Amino acid sequence: MLRVTTASLCTYCQRMRLLIPPSASASASTVTSPNKRPENQLTVDSLYQLSVDIRKVRKFKGWVLSEGSAYVSETADLLRDLGAEPTAIARILETHPEAVLCRPEDVAAQRDLWVSVCPNKRELMSIIEKFPASFFTLTHHNNQRANILYLQSLRLSNRIIGKLMASAPQSFSRPVELNKEVIHTLRETYLDLGGHEGNLRVWLQKLLSQNPYILLRPAEAWRDSLGFLREQGFTTEELLSLVSSLRASIAELQPGAMEQALAYIEGALACSKDELKEIVIRCPAILYYSLPTLVGRFQGLMDVGVCMEQVKESPNVLELTTQIVLYRIQKLASYGYDVRSGSLDVIVGTKKDFETTYGRLQLRQQRPLFNPVAPLRSAED
Repeated sequence: MLRVTTASLCTYCQRMRLLIPPSASASASTVTSPNKRPENQLTVDSLYQLSVDIRKVRKFKGWVLSEGSAYVSETADLLRDLGAEPTAIARILETHPEAVLCRPEDVAAQRDLWVSVCPNKRELMSIIEKFPASFFTLTHHNNQRANILYLQSLRLSNRIIGKLMASAPQSFSRPVELNKEVIHTLRETYLDLGGHEGNLRVWLQKLLSQNPYILLRPAEAWRDSLGFLREQGFTTEELLSLVSSLRASIAELQPGAMEQALAYIEGALACSKDELKEIVIRCPAILYYSLPTLVGRFQGLMDVGVCMEQVKESPNVLELTTQIVLYRIQKLASYGYDVRSGSLDVIVGTKKDFETTYGRLQLRQQRPLFNPVAPLRSAED
């Protein structure tokens, strides 16, 4: 008599699921897993007809397949009307299968809302493909509409508003009064620091495009961060420069963490208060790096023979990880450039900046010692 153990039976079932159609697999799962809710076979078959990977949905969002009501064909039709190709529809429903649980009338209202910001259907479909969860989040519809109208009243571009809706939908789901408070604080901050009203819209758009989550930061966070920097002696003009450089990140800075970072840099570089301010203005990133990060990067520079004065002259080197610094130093050394005896400016900057510097060194090494085209001078010349 053949004895089938539990382990072998499970292995057998797993293999069979790869071979049998979705409907049969769904029935099998109901039998082998009595505590699991049975799947809605109509939903499974409808998704299968759209070439949706049912196994992927089962693995990550299996509960969707067990819901009693689903609107698969209606959701697909709406996406199709927006210009979605079959492959795009399948990807969207695999990534965010909850979309099929939304009532068609609610999705239609959401479409109309998004079209008011992004009337180009091709661009809208591109957004939906990247951020399906944002599009199919249908709660707080009235708040969404009120926030859109408010941001449009500020003459912000629809492109920026669309980016905010896609990247930070939470900021549109909350009451418009909260966003108004944050925008009011941003306006006061900009004008108090010497900014001009005529440039406010452009400044706001830069902040929002750099960090879509800026509206979710409490207005008090801006006041606390700027208040701390004022206490450190930064002038109004210097503060405006820092805010413009750090953009929305300044609202995420904690006074306590900034105080630790500044104290460490002041001690490590043995600099005065005025020198410290100049270093921060040249390298604002110092303000948002954690103390362990700053200590590790500074110590890494010391370990490879870089001196304190070099770091003081090129503080942006602290924006690079120790691994990147070592890689760039070694690469330059292969062409005879010793960073320890020169400026660190050659290794700071983006990867593109460094490759340009490195390319120039290569050309300098490959350049011939004499010009082969120039005529040779004879002894009589």
